[in-house]
Amino acid sequence: MIVKVMIKREVSQGKEKDFFSQLKTLRFHAMDQKGYISGETLINTENTHMVVVIGTWETIEDWNVWKKNEKRIKLDSGINSLLDHPAVYESYVFSKYRAAAEQGFPPPLQKMDL
Repeated sequence: MIVKVMIKREVSQGKEKDFFSQLKTLRFHAMDQKGYISGETLINTENTHMVVVIGTWETIEDWNVWKKNEKRIKLDSGINSLLDHPAVYESYVFSKYRAAAEQGFPPPLQKMDL
């Protein structure tokens, strides 16, 4: 089951260059992890200090292994020192997945016969 992990961060004024440098290093190491598919970084158009990273992983277990990885924790600690507030982590799966339904999520909308 593909998992999208959204990490929302608010970068402190004047820390942007260091933030993006450290974020690039973190993504470089993530790319070597089992289950890592891709990542993208989005900057809010109305508040350029708000940054969302969307990581795509093969399974939630793969993400959790990386999230608990000592190297990641150390790199993330450096990033956190550049933020105004703690990062917010949210994980999502595509609603069409049967596994999601098995976990209690509603099944995807079915084509209705009219």
